[in-house]
Amino acid sequence: MDVTDAIRADAEPASLHQRILADISDRIMSGEWAPGHRIPFEHELSAEYGCSRMTVNKALSQLAKAGLIERRRRSGSFVRRPQSQAAILEIHDIKTEVAALGLPYRYELTSRHKRKSTPDDRERLGLKNSDAVLELTCRHFAGVQPFCLENRLINLAAVPEAADERFEESAPGPWLIGRIPWSAAEHRITAASAEAQTAAALNIAKGSPCLVVERRTWSADHPVTHVRFTYAAGSHALVARFTPSQS
Repeated sequence: MDVTDAIRADAEPASLHQRILADISDRIMSGEWAPGHRIPFEHELSAEYGCSRMTVNKALSQLAKAGLIERRRRSGSFVRRPQSQAAILEIHDIKTEVAALGLPYRYELTSRHKRKSTPDDRERLGLKNSDAVLELTCRHFAGVQPFCLENRLINLAAVPEAADERFEESAPGPWLIGRIPWSAAEHRITAASAEAQTAAALNIAKGSPCLVVERRTWSADHPVTHVRFTYAAGSHALVARFTPSQS
């Protein structure tokens, strides 16, 4: 059951309350109302549906509880950007993250370049010589909205078959996991302001805060890939669980 179904299941059958819930949730889930879009004010919805503001307030409260909208005092209600969660040390699949949000997933390859590694490439991958690399830039969508920007380097000395793979239909992450076992991984998590190119790719304003997750993986001490995932702030959460050390 997705978010929309859950809302409808809780709503009163054949009521104005249900109509308001269904209409607003459908507009959000279809992408007609994008994250950040202001929901009409309570008095506007009350006039549109011919009902009391109490009925409208009840519907909006339920939408907020479901995580579809955010209610801001004195400002109104706004479509909330979907937020996913991922374990910090997990090699996660973005398609699975998007599916957990109840939204359709789409992948798009925006650039692919095979070339000799630069000093910056060698620093990112931890290479000691000028091995050839494959550089990929991809976008992952949740519904109609860009969810994540992926910038990836693949060490072709470690994965030579990647040179012939187009990556036009499927993302490189699952492809790599299915072909070469990783023995170690390193994560680095930072906050950054979106530069013009990143902002355009994620459909956000230049300078908007972003969460950046960088990961480098090895197989038998050989560098395999370095990837940088960039998420708009509020769309992604990292979760870690710890237990007390036994000392």
